[in-house]
Amino acid sequence: MGTVSASSVAVYENGEGEPATTTTKVIHPQDQNKLDAGALFVLKSKGSWVHCGYHLTTSIVAPALLSLPYAFTFLGWGPGILCLIIGALVTFYSYNLISLVLEHHAHLGHRHLRFRDMAYHILGPKWGRYYVGPIQFMVCYGAVVASTLLGGQCLKAIYLLSDPDGSMKLYEFVIIFGCLMLILAQIPSFHSLRHINLISVGLCLAYSACATAGSIHIGNSSEGPNKDYSLVGNNESRAFGIFNAIAIIATTYGNGIIPEIQATIAPPVKGKMFKGLCVCYIVVIVTFFTVAISGYWAFGNQSKGLILSNFLDDGKPLVPKWFIFMTNMFTIFQLSAVGVVYLQPTNEVLEQTFADPMSKELSLRNVIPRIIFRSLSVIIATTIAAMFPFFGDVNAVIGAFGFMPLDFILPVVFYNLTFKPSKRSPIFWLNMVIAVVFSALAVIAAIAAVRQISLDAKTYRLFANV
Repeated sequence: MGTVSASSVAVYENGEGEPATTTTKVIHPQDQNKLDAGALFVLKSKGSWVHCGYHLTTSIVAPALLSLPYAFTFLGWGPGILCLIIGALVTFYSYNLISLVLEHHAHLGHRHLRFRDMAYHILGPKWGRYYVGPIQFMVCYGAVVASTLLGGQCLKAIYLLSDPDGSMKLYEFVIIFGCLMLILAQIPSFHSLRHINLISVGLCLAYSACATAGSIHIGNSSEGPNKDYSLVGNNESRAFGIFNAIAIIATTYGNGIIPEIQATIAPPVKGKMFKGLCVCYIVVIVTFFTVAISGYWAFGNQSKGLILSNFLDDGKPLVPKWFIFMTNMFTIFQLSAVGVVYLQPTNEVLEQTFADPMSKELSLRNVIPRIIFRSLSVIIATTIAAMFPFFGDVNAVIGAFGFMPLDFILPVVFYNLTFKPSKRSPIFWLNMVIAVVFSALAVIAAIAAVRQISLDAKTYRLFANV
């Protein structure tokens, strides 16, 4: 779909404009790589599979995992663990399928560096331009806003720990975190983040270990809550709670930028993404399962939206203050890395629109608009986070409409359309089952998220100090 035969032309294999092969032209945006500043400057292909592992881990293993015990409160032990396992298996499988499709097209001389280019080529121009592109932008920018809001909440938690009667408001802490993001956003390319994302891997392991250790300590303490694992609420709230929990777990495993991450790998790309995924999912298994199981074991159906909130009981710390301070600091610094990773699709679009590919990356012609427009994008995200402290409810809708299609549905569709497996083959039907089941779950999860917004709407207030 969306392919037109034309005369033979040189197609560029990587973002630095190196000719790869001569072939029949496929009309899609990536053929303009040589003139595309977004691909040249933001998605430059210089990294190794190890760097890819760092980027993948930062984009998936984020502080959202600290909400997994809360998801278990709607599911209970058995279904909760089962959903975690299914989420890990399906996303690892789906991300590997996207990688295989990207490798296939790269081998043919058409290396796609962006999700929307991939959809443009496989599904047709309207899908890439009007569905996948906007959905990916919404998901990634929503992740930036959510990271900024959560960073502000963690800063506020540290502040109240040291000064329980302090007068500073949440929006002030959101602005402080936004200033950190403003600095990090100026890093030129995705590949340039490799050292920050290596530190991020250590940080996510650190705060996950702290969350697990804190939960075990409180669970064994006489000051801990009585353990109750029963599901609360009437049948209707339980049913919607199940789908809300599924949306939380799906969003926690969500990525949405697999093609952009693979674009950072220096050619040839074959097999490198799989190694990076293996590194990432080792960290996923260690962090997701330990935090979810220990947190739910310690607090049961009293687990809060962020498990660190359970470490305080009416303002009284259940673990040493320095421990809460340290855990929140690990979380804050990793959130800044997560936020800047999910800024990359926005940065790429801004660079493509306002930069000059014929000038050097660090020339004044490109540096000045880069600073202006990247700063504006961070300021807007920070303003949204400060104004809408209930953005978590909105993000659940974004996750249902965005992460599920990008990470669970489109990968299997891309694979079937690209490789055309026999309709009698197990892989064809496995992919069809995944697409149908997660399409249904996405719709139901979106309905559950909208219902939650309607229930919480009466508490919404701009710049609320929650």
